[in-house]
Amino acid sequence: MDTIKTTTPLTAGTIAPDFEVDDQNRAKWKLSDNVKKGDVVLCFFPFAFTGVCGTEMKCITREMNDWKRKGATVVGVSCDSPFVLKAWAQAEGFEHTLLSDQHRAVTKAYGLYWPDMNTTRRGTVVVAKSADGKGKVKWSQAREPGNAMKWDDVLANIT
Repeated sequence: MDTIKTTTPLTAGTIAPDFEVDDQNRAKWKLSDNVKKGDVVLCFFPFAFTGVCGTEMKCITREMNDWKRKGATVVGVSCDSPFVLKAWAQAEGFEHTLLSDQHRAVTKAYGLYWPDMNTTRRGTVVVAKSADGKGKVKWSQAREPGNAMKWDDVLANIT
């Protein structure tokens, strides 16, 4: 991954930095491999085992058929370890992938780093394949810590 860092969330039309990180099962997950299949929704959240984060991730699992109908891959992204994410996914019954950005490179590249807490801010980024085959930000939103994403807003921005 490039070491590009930004302090503001990426905006629509921006090339999405490619990255590869471990998922909750310690398998490699790469953005460029997944965006070839359709839109990818990156749901950044600060901490596993917390209120709003849990609510968002439960909604992703509950609405999985809507995401699939739209052809989207939806993943959670946090700075938690894969071990914590696996325990959380098992405890809550999550059916989607959770990505571990332990080194904060993805969070910083996407402009969602929360320095006071040394973790990711809450945000959602929809990445689509562009004409040149690279991922391009289609829509993004950063939110304050206690504010969950609005599913209809996200779904409206997926092809």
